[in-house]
Amino acid sequence: MLPERWDLPVVAAGVVVEALDSAYWFRWSRRRRAAVGAETLVGTVADVVEALDPVGRVRVNGELWNARSVLAGVAPLEAGSRVRIVAIEELTLVVEPAG
Repeated sequence: MLPERWDLPVVAAGVVVEALDSAYWFRWSRRRRAAVGAETLVGTVADVVEALDPVGRVRVNGELWNARSVLAGVAPLEAGSRVRIVAIEELTLVVEPAG
């Protein structure tokens, strides 16, 4: 048991420690990107299944998606080539050649 004059400083120190602990864990939990949803596909590399001229299909993480090439009208992306997802518009992936 503490002397009476230490009651307030000990409680104040406990409040400060809890506030700092809460702030640390809040920041730690917010530092990571979302791990679910279509937004997580941006930056991922996919394989072209149906030629993109400019619209076709790609396979990413085992799923087939409709995709549109950013090179519309320049050069079609043939089946078997690899592309990088740069954006998502509704349910269509916007892709560019990878590497």
